[in-house]
Amino acid sequence: MKGTTYDPKDLTVTVKGIYLTGFSESMAEFEKDEENWTAKVGAQGDVARSKVNNPLATLKITLLSTSPQVALLDKIATSGELVPISVIFNGSPKETLTITEAYLKKPATRTYSKEIEDREYEFQCLDAEMN
Repeated sequence: MKGTTYDPKDLTVTVKGIYLTGFSESMAEFEKDEENWTAKVGAQGDVARSKVNNPLATLKITLLSTSPQVALLDKIATSGELVPISVIFNGSPKETLTITEAYLKKPATRTYSKEIEDREYEFQCLDAEMN
């Protein structure tokens, strides 16, 4: 097996076509809200599988409180606006995530202390295409 190199600079995230900058250590996390399949076992051991057609997912973006895009995301959270999002990892393996409609669940928690704090934003994704 050959060695590989991970570079966080290979990640780009756009919201409404605007590039996000000033990420914190935990940059982005995407997860479907439900499993794709469920199984049911009958009394005699018969198994049936059902497809779950729920398209909802959650995308968490963590920025430093000094990021220039904090004000933009707070405005989107307050307005309830539906926005498109693109997440592209150009490293190895290359991965893309395209969301045509998402909204912020709420504005980020604001913490003020002696150090720069994180601002975590949770997008509710109404659809997502993963490649």
